[in-house]
Amino acid sequence: MKKAIVGTVLALGCAFIASPALADEVEVAYKTFYSHVKKLDNEDTQALQFAFGFTYVQNGKLCHINSARISTEKKQMPLKVSKEQRFTIQSEKALNLANAKVVIDFKEPSNQCDISVQLETKPEYLKENYTFEELSFLYQQYEAFFNEMGSFLSFMMPNVSGLMFQFEDTNLSEATKTGERVSEGTLMLNDEWFENERGLRLQRKPLRITAIATK
Repeated sequence: MKKAIVGTVLALGCAFIASPALADEVEVAYKTFYSHVKKLDNEDTQALQFAFGFTYVQNGKLCHINSARISTEKKQMPLKVSKEQRFTIQSEKALNLANAKVVIDFKEPSNQCDISVQLETKPEYLKENYTFEELSFLYQQYEAFFNEMGSFLSFMMPNVSGLMFQFEDTNLSEATKTGERVSEGTLMLNDEWFENERGLRLQRKPLRITAIATK
């Protein structure tokens, strides 16, 4: 029996170096993030991004990030933190060569915050109306990512079996304009839905789109 994986979170190992100035501020080498975000620098995955957060080990929720920035000897570049306490990082070889640091200031004790990585579509691909071709494009982007990651260990990687639309209101329950059902803030379009080759018209723009995957 295949096991569904909803909102796949990817493993990402890194070591934290605590800043001497603030007990709850940590520095992470930019290269730790760069080694992952550069994997999306190609046409096959151009619509995807990694959203980084940190899980609070005591309750499983995301730690509150007071601020985040990329730091080099010459400049400080603030990172925008979403309401959900995640941020994205650009793929820049120059920052990697400059030994940049990503500095994160937490509300919770930093040693209780473990990194969490969400693979999702970029904001410019979030809207209310989609053609079947646009949805197929997003589907194929996720397929390309998992195929590439599983090129040597394919038995360990999940297979894409649809798209999941998540909305800001986690209690949202409504029908789309094309008849699909949003339940508890989530709309699932599985492989069977894609066989109909039709478009999608939503009542509102989704918060994110991720892959439905099965193992």
